[in-house]
Formats: sequence, C-alpha cells, structure tokens
Amino acid sequence: MNKTTAFITLIILTIITLPIFFITIPVFISIYNGLVRKKNQVEYAFSGVDVELQKRGELIPNLVESVKKYMSFEQNTLKEIVELRSRITQINPGSAERFSLENNLTEQLKQVMVTIENYPDLKSNENMLHLQRSLNEAEEQISAARRAYNASVKTLNDSIQAFPSNLFASIYDFTIRPYFIAEQNSKSAPNLKGLFN
Repeated sequence: MNKTTAFITLIILTIITLPIFFITIPVFISIYNGLVRKKNQVEYAFSGVDVELQKRGELIPNLVESVKKYMSFEQNTLKEIVELRSRITQINPGSAERFSLENNLTEQLKQVMVTIENYPDLKSNENMLHLQRSLNEAEEQISAARRAYNASVKTLNDSIQAFPSNLFASIYDFTIRPYFIAEQNSKSAPNLKGLFN
C-alpha cells in the first residue's frame, strides 16, 4: 500500500467515522440528560407530596388535642396516630415503607373523622369544624400531589426500562422508583352504619 492509498483510506475512514461520532455523542448526551431531568422531576414532585404531608402532620396534634377529651374510648387510635406521625419523620422520605406508613396514617385519620360524627358537641365545635375543613383540604392536596408524583415516577420508570435509555440507566445507576399506592383497605368506603343506629 503506497502513501497515496493510505492517505485516501484515512480520509475515507475519517469521512465515515466523523459524522457517526458527531451524531452519536449528542444522542448519548440527550438520553443521559433526559434521564437526569426525569429523575429530578420525580424528586421535585415528591417534595410537593412531602410538603403536603408535613402540613397534614402539623394539623394532627391539633386534631388529637381537640378530640381527646370527647373520645376517651378511642385513646388507642389517637395514640397510634401520634406514634405513626413520629415514625414517619424518622424514615427515608422516598421509601416504600414511608408510603405504607402514610397510607396507614390516612386510614387512621379517616377513622377518627368518622368517629367524630358520633359526638354532636364535638361535631358542632367551631374549632373542630375548622380543623376538619383543614384536614380535608390537606388530604385533597396530598391526593393531587401524589398523582403528580406517580405521573413523574411513571415517566422515569418507563425511561429506565425502555431501550436505549435503559443502557444508560444501568450504567449510571438510575433506579426504579416506587409509586404511592393506596392500601387495599383504603379502597373501600368507610362503614357509616354505626352512625344511624
């Protein structure tokens, strides 16, 4: 092979490989940056959920104090609510265990709200009415924030599992995130039969 042939071969290889290089690098950067944006969106959405859960958590001591004197036989439920709230603050915010405890707390709060209906004095108390409205509003905002979080998690999880972004996800340690999933018992309506006896 003479120098001219070697030079022509080098030029041809350069012409072939240079465009591939300039096409693949931006594609790789785009895929990686897309995964980072989706991961950040999940964290942002979770922070919205966390803020709403914290608001609800701040209302819980007021709720417990307001109903404690009326609901003497429900002291175990109130104690469990306080303990759940305390345990939640000590758990990794994005963990499935935290999601499970939050769902359990939601169930306990629903039970207290249903029980309040049995106490006419408590039910008509202005502070209790305000507290109930605040808790209902907090639950609605938590529900909306959870939907936004779950939508972000779906987008990230889809990218982590789909080709070719799954290659980058495994290389750069992007992991599947858990959804906020309602506990099975929270999918059923509360039993109000006792209120009408």
